[in-house]
Amino acid sequence: MCSQPNIASTAFLIADPARANMLMALVAGRALPAGELAYAAGVTAQTASTHLAKLLDGGLVTVEAEGRHRYYRLSGAHVALVLENLAAIVPAREVRRRPLGREAQNLRFARCCYDHLAGQVGVAVTQALQQRGFIVAAQDKRFDVTADGHEWFGHIGLDMERLRATRRVGRGIARQCLDWTEREHHLAGPLGVQFMSALCANGWMRRVNASRVVQVTPVGWAGLKAELGIEGRLGALTQEA
Repeated sequence: MCSQPNIASTAFLIADPARANMLMALVAGRALPAGELAYAAGVTAQTASTHLAKLLDGGLVTVEAEGRHRYYRLSGAHVALVLENLAAIVPAREVRRRPLGREAQNLRFARCCYDHLAGQVGVAVTQALQQRGFIVAAQDKRFDVTADGHEWFGHIGLDMERLRATRRVGRGIARQCLDWTEREHHLAGPLGVQFMSALCANGWMRRVNASRVVQVTPVGWAGLKAELGIEGRLGALTQEA
């Protein structure tokens, strides 16, 4: 006997206004924490937790743990497609998001996360490294460094042989870390730490005293453009193919 998909169950999950707002907040593709999804839905944290559990059980979202935090994202492009098609039936409505102050904007743009580069700049750099084939996403939240990547990182001052010799068994030298503001992965692990040190040593970036904020210097912008095709200023990053 041929089984039938449980459309009614999925429709029920999407039909709830709070859950629908949570799902639409995730359509852009970034992972979001429960607190931000609760804000987008206009419900309490406890209520949001109940809704997210139902969405997880229904296969509409997945969850990823990063330290003490849990980040949710749509379970796939097929869910986003359904939501976008449903949203096209009625006029779009703005999703609630908290406004950012100046310090929060600076932290979102570029900051240190456990001594590696994070924020918009960190994510843009990581994506550029992937696009150029220097690192490749692997299983267990790792990045594998390619032969071209070993050459490039060595070119900017990293001792790749020493990094490989001191890596932890089974962990590799590069890890994917989910960025808490961008909800996309940036480069972490021993390679990420040494990369950040090299960027500062080369004068591309500097850390702000008594803060996790990182500033990109004029030399750094020139280097990022020449090496990775990245240019921009606060709030506006562009990347060449």
